[in-house]
Amino acid sequence: MRPVQLADIEMAARVLMGVAPAARDAVMRDMIIQAQTADAYRRFHGKPHPRFGSGAVLSCAARQDPVPRPAALGLDALAAYAIVIQTLLADASYQSS
Repeated sequence: MRPVQLADIEMAARVLMGVAPAARDAVMRDMIIQAQTADAYRRFHGKPHPRFGSGAVLSCAARQDPVPRPAALGLDALAAYAIVIQTLLADASYQSS
């Protein structure tokens, strides 16, 4: 998976905001698996994965159904951001120091 940037976190959270709270952890884990798969494909083939994109979380999330950017971050939006960050922290092996 490509190194995470702020845009990755925002787009993933916007996808989660459109998903039932009970399903958010699984959806986020799936996005990370897709990003890892896409990055391996990109490194091997020299081009983006046809379904999952470039290997960035942003690329996977943008192919799903993100909600529009909220004007303000309410509790639901903050909960979605928290899931994104907690999931990324749980497996930081992709991130360089």
